[in-house]
Amino acid sequence: MSSLLAGVMLMTGLPAHASATARCDKPVYLTIDTGHMGVAPLVADVLARHEVRATFFLANERTQAVGGRPEGSTLDDHWAGWWKQLAAQGHDFGSHTWDHMVWQADRPKGFRVKPTAGPHNGERMDISDAAYCEQLQRPATRFEQMTGQRMRAIFRAPGGRVSPRLLAVARKCGWQHVPWTPNGFLGDELDSSRYSNAALLEQALQRVRAGDILLMHLGIWSRQDPWAPAVLEPLIVGLKSRGFCFETLRQHPTFGATGPAPREGQVPAR
Repeated sequence: MSSLLAGVMLMTGLPAHASATARCDKPVYLTIDTGHMGVAPLVADVLARHEVRATFFLANERTQAVGGRPEGSTLDDHWAGWWKQLAAQGHDFGSHTWDHMVWQADRPKGFRVKPTAGPHNGERMDISDAAYCEQLQRPATRFEQMTGQRMRAIFRAPGGRVSPRLLAVARKCGWQHVPWTPNGFLGDELDSSRYSNAALLEQALQRVRAGDILLMHLGIWSRQDPWAPAVLEPLIVGLKSRGFCFETLRQHPTFGATGPAPREGQVPAR
């Protein structure tokens, strides 16, 4: 048991395996964007142990070399069974764009973007509206291939960077954007030499409020002291001890009604 988790256990008197009780009036929504996947199995174990269902946003990002396996990508065949298992457990899923396309600026017929994955990693480039819609669609197509289930038509723009025009184009091709709430920023992207795990845990336990959409990742390359799962488990326990419960975005008042993602070539219903 981590020292962070042990501290929360001591303060709350809850056992490490404490799970959600019956329905509560203080829901929070844990959302998890893809990352280097080095901590992904441990994160899944924590969620299963505490009976927490989350909403994952999928991009085809570069993954760490682990246990003799070379670098790969988050949606390659190695991870297909892992995503299928999560889908079977009842988690929710949305798109994070295939190449983790970070919006930079609007263009008359498209967008200036900077992908941080794929063949144009790190390049600033202009793409059309249709190409951006394809970036949203490809994770949904791959998700259905891996799991046999439909992804819902929700997405998170990488870095949360959007414009009114980008949101309008996404809506036109059938997608609804999901940001995170200010109090839900958990800080796992921050420099660990300046923002320790203990400090980020304390901050989250103080700030999170009912209805917040929380943001974390499946591994951040630049953070030397990994946030997950070190902070994740004591955070879950601590929030539950304060009467919060965890729900997926299927239960969210704004995003719960969003239907399945359009399939390739499908014209979204208006």
